[in-house]
Amino acid sequence: MGTGVDSLSSLVISVFWFFLPAGIANMVPVLFKWLPLFNTPVDFNKKIGELPIFGPHKTYRGFFVGIIFAILTVYLQTAITPSRSYWLVDYNSANAILLGFLLGFGALGGDLIKSFFKRRIKVASGRTWVPFDQIDWIVGALLLSMTVVDFSLKQALVAIVLFGILHPLINLLGYFLKIKSNKF
Repeated sequence: MGTGVDSLSSLVISVFWFFLPAGIANMVPVLFKWLPLFNTPVDFNKKIGELPIFGPHKTYRGFFVGIIFAILTVYLQTAITPSRSYWLVDYNSANAILLGFLLGFGALGGDLIKSFFKRRIKVASGRTWVPFDQIDWIVGALLLSMTVVDFSLKQALVAIVLFGILHPLINLLGYFLKIKSNKF
């Protein structure tokens, strides 16, 4: 489903718009810390040796909320996106539930896999692990959505670079708004 992107601005806009649901899925769990429902760690606080599998901050609540918001974001996109030749998908015929699920689960799954390796090398929870903390979610979303969208190498690289740059900036904003407890 890849399209002929003829300008850098069209490429950046189309990549940003397509992966926005993944970004929402990655950001929204922190806004629902107050919700006690499904506040169970994905790893049930189990360990491999003395190290947590993922850590206590990776919860079912975060997964459910993130995926639901990704699906809702794709639904919104299908409702408001005009037909353009440079979009990565045809939003008029996109399956919002499938695409939202793939983007949301991919983003959160990428973060989960990164957390597994972060625990293995003993990087403390909340500490930055550059560049993996910045790109884990976009790589996960890219890999899962590739099952239904035919990306070019250029589109994939733009996604990783664009969101790799935006991720720390958005985290910094969340810190200053007192939504997040650490800057990055």
